Amino acid sequence: MNINEYKEIEIDKVLSQFGVDKNVGLSQSEVEKRLKKYGYNQLPEYKESLASRIFRRFWGPIPWMIEIAGVLSFLVHHYSDFFIIIIMLFVNAILDFYQEHKALNAIEALKSKLAKKSLVLRDGKWQEIPAKELVAGDIIKIKIGDIVPADLKLIDGDFGLFDQSSLTGESLPKNKKKGDIAYSNSILKQGEMIGIVVATGLNSYFGKTFKLVAKANQNHKSHFQKMVINVGNFLILLSILLVMVIILVGIHRGENIYELLEFSLVLAVSAIPVALPAVLTVVMAVGAVNLAKKQAIVSKLSAIEELAGMDILCSDKTGTLTQNKMSIGEVFLVDGYKEKDLFYYAVLASKKENNDPIEKPIFEIAQKNSIENNLKLKKFIPFDPVRKRVEAIYEMDNDDFMVVKGAPQVVLSLSFDNFNKSKIENKIEEFANKGFRTIGVGYKKASEDKYHFVGLIPLYDPPRVDSKDTILEANQNGVEVKMVTGDNIAVAKYISKVLGIGENIYSIRELKNETHDEYLVLTEIISKSLLKSLNLSEEEIKNKVVKIVNEVKSEIGNKLHKGMVKRHESEIVRIIEEANGFAEVYPEDKYFIVDELQKANHIVAMTGDGVNDAPALKKADIGIAVSGATDAARASADIVLMAKGLKVITDAIKEARTTFERMKSYTIFRIAETIRIIIFMTLSIVVFNFYPITALMIIILALLNDIPILAIAYDNTKIDKKPVKWDMKEMIVLSSWLGIAGVFSSFLIFYLLKVGDISFLPDIPKWVNFNDENSYIAFIQAVFFAKMVVAGHGTIYNTRISDWFFKKPYPSLTLFLATFLTRVIGTIIAVYGFGFMTPIGWDWAIFIWIYAMIWFVFNDFVKKVVIKYYKKRYNEEII
Repeated sequence: MNINEYKEIEIDKVLSQFGVDKNVGLSQSEVEKRLKKYGYNQLPEYKESLASRIFRRFWGPIPWMIEIAGVLSFLVHHYSDFFIIIIMLFVNAILDFYQEHKALNAIEALKSKLAKKSLVLRDGKWQEIPAKELVAGDIIKIKIGDIVPADLKLIDGDFGLFDQSSLTGESLPKNKKKGDIAYSNSILKQGEMIGIVVATGLNSYFGKTFKLVAKANQNHKSHFQKMVINVGNFLILLSILLVMVIILVGIHRGENIYELLEFSLVLAVSAIPVALPAVLTVVMAVGAVNLAKKQAIVSKLSAIEELAGMDILCSDKTGTLTQNKMSIGEVFLVDGYKEKDLFYYAVLASKKENNDPIEKPIFEIAQKNSIENNLKLKKFIPFDPVRKRVEAIYEMDNDDFMVVKGAPQVVLSLSFDNFNKSKIENKIEEFANKGFRTIGVGYKKASEDKYHFVGLIPLYDPPRVDSKDTILEANQNGVEVKMVTGDNIAVAKYISKVLGIGENIYSIRELKNETHDEYLVLTEIISKSLLKSLNLSEEEIKNKVVKIVNEVKSEIGNKLHKGMVKRHESEIVRIIEEANGFAEVYPEDKYFIVDELQKANHIVAMTGDGVNDAPALKKADIGIAVSGATDAARASADIVLMAKGLKVITDAIKEARTTFERMKSYTIFRIAETIRIIIFMTLSIVVFNFYPITALMIIILALLNDIPILAIAYDNTKIDKKPVKWDMKEMIVLSSWLGIAGVFSSFLIFYLLKVGDISFLPDIPKWVNFNDENSYIAFIQAVFFAKMVVAGHGTIYNTRISDWFFKKPYPSLTLFLATFLTRVIGTIIAVYGFGFMTPIGWDWAIFIWIYAMIWFVFNDFVKKVVIKYYKKRYNEEII
C-alpha cells in the first residue's frame, strides 16, 4: 500500500490491520516474527564483490585488445613492450575503479542518515531501542528534535511541526495532527506525538529515495565513457580487418608465422588507443583542479565533459535558488499603525526559545530596531493546526493585555470591523498568489470582546543574491534553467518570475495527468449545452452548471484513480521541454523528469542540497550539490559547490567547455595518427612487401606521442557559446581526411627513397651500404621513424582550432614546448641511432623537418576544406 493512502484510513482500522493495541504495543515474540518476515528497519547492502568489480576492469573490447597485444609481445619475446602495455592496462583499470568507489559512497551516506534510537511501546512498557529493530505495527513516541525513524501514522498528540525540507523540498515545516503521516527522516520541530509504524527500511518514503539512488547508480554511463568505447571499437574493428588482410597475404606468401605475429603486435599497439583514456583523464583532472580553485570540487571527472554539453539545468528551489531562510516582505499596516507597532505585538506573541523558523525573522527585525518585550507573561497559548493562531496574555496594572498572531483570516475574524476589511482580504489574496506565508497580528485588553487588527506580515524564502544573474548567464551560454521544487505552485511561480526563469510552471500532478481537470472542463461544456435545451435563464444555467461540476469533482476522485488516463511519453517529454519548472514534486518525480529529458537526448544537470535531491543528482548527467548540502546529496553529486550561490556553475561551464575542446582536439589527433600509421603500414606490407618501421620504433613513437601530449591539458582554446557534444561522425570525417593526407605524405617519401630517383635528396650517409638491402632498409625505416615523430605532433596543431593554425587562440607555451622538445628528442634518436636504429645524420633530419612543415601546411588546408564542406552540407562545425 502507498504510504500516503494510510492517511485516508481511520486510526482504529490501521491499528487493527497491524494487530496492535495502542496502549500495550507489540509483544517481543511478535516483533521477532515480523523481523524474520520483513527484516530490519535499515537500508540493505547492494554490494558487488571486490573480485567482480576488479574483473570488470579487464573485460571488454579495449581491455581485450590491450591484453592480446600484451600476450603477443610476450610470445615474440618483446618484454619491454609487454611491460609498457601491462602498465597502461593497470593505470586505466585503477582510475576507473577509483571513480566507481566514490560513486558507491552515495549509498553509504544515505544509510548513515537513518535515525539511531527510538522510544517504543512493547509489552505495555516504553523502552528505548535501536531504530533498526522497529517493525511495522510498533507504537513509538517522538519528541522535539527527534528524527522520525520510520513512516508513521500519527495516532495521539495535539499537533507536531515537522521539518521535511530535506525530503520534499518544502521551505516551511508542516503542521501535522492525529491521522496524518509523518515521513521517516523528517525532524519534529515542535510538539510531541505518538504514532504507529506503517513502513520501515526500503518500504518507507526515505527508502524509496535510496532505491532510486541505487537504480541511478547502476544504470548510469557517461557520454565520455560511451565516446571512449565508440572510438576504441572503431579503431579495433579497423585494425582487426587490416590484420586479417596482412595475415592472409602472409600465409599466401609462405611467411614465417612468428613474423606475422610480430607485425600483429606492432599493428595492435599502434591501432589500440591504449593511452586515450589516460590522456583524457589527465586533461579532465587539470580541469578539475582549475574548478577547485573556484570552489567547485569535482568528485567524478567525466562530469566536466558532461557539463560542457549540458543544455538543461534542473535546479531545486529551496536552498539552491533561494536562501532557505524565511524573510519578511513588504508589510501591510492598518491606518494609524506604524511598522514598529506591528513587530512589537508580533514579538509579544512569539517565543524566541521555540526556534520557530517563522518567528526567527520577526526577532531579527525586532533586534535591529531595538524592539523589546518588557512585559510579564501570564499565559502563552501555542499555535496548533485547529485554532491556527498563537495567543499570549500579559499582566498589566489595570487590565491584562492580550496579543494574537496567526492565520490572517482567523485573526481578521476575531477583530473589530473598524477598517476596510475588503482591502485587507485583497492583500491577503495578493500575498497568497505570490506564495507568501502571511501572518495577521492583533491586540486587545482582556476586557474587550475583540482584537484590534494591526496588519499583515508576509514571509517568504528569498532568492539568493546572485541567482538571477547566474540564470541569465546560463541562458546566454545555451543552457535552459528549469526550477523543480516541492513547494506549492504559487511559491514556484513567484520565485520563477522574480528570477527570470519564466512563469510556465506546472504542478507535477498535471504532468502525470492526475488532476482530472480536463474532465471537469468537459463536464461544464456538456452540462451547459444540455441545460440550454430546458429553457432556463442564464443565471439558473450558471448555478446548475456549478453544482454539477462540483458534484462531479467530489465523485471523480473515487471513481478514477490517479494517472488512470496516462499521457503518451512523447507528450510528457514535450510538456517537460516547454515548461519553465515544476512544483509539488517528490524525489521520484525529480528522478522521472531527469529521466524523460535524457530519453529526449538532452544532457541534464540537477542541482540540490537535500536527501530528496539525491536520486535525481545521481541520475542526472551532472549532479551538483550546492553549498551546505546534506551528506547524501554530496555523495550522490558529481560536483560539490563549496561557495554559496550558483555563480560558480557558470564559471564551471566555461572551464568545462575549454576542457572539452582540449579532449576533442586530442581525440581527433589520436584517430588521425592511428589511421595514418596502420593504413600506411598495411599498404606497405601488402603492396610492397616491406615493413616500414620496427616494433621497437612503434613503442618509442607511442611514448613520444602520448606522454608529452598530456600538455594539451594546458592549451588555450575557444569557449563555445552553446553546449558541445561528442559526435563520432564529425571526428571520424576530419581525422580520416587528415590521416589519409598523412598516408600520402608517407608514400611520397617512400617512393623517393625506395623506388624513385634520390638525386634531389640529401646524400646517403657513409655508414649505410646502398647495395646491401638489409642496411638500406634499416636506413629507410629510421627515416620513416623521424618523419612520423616530427610530423606526428604537427597534427595536434591542425586539430586544436577550426581556423588556420596561425590564428588565435594561440597554443599555450606548455603545449608548444612539450611537442617541440619531443620532436627534438625523436630527431636526436634518429640522427644518432643509440642502438635502436640506423643513424640518419643531420642532413636527413633537416630535410625531414622541412618536408614535415610543408605537409603540415597542406594538412591545414585539407582541414579547412573539410570543415567548409561539412558546414555547407550539414550546417555544423567539426571543431
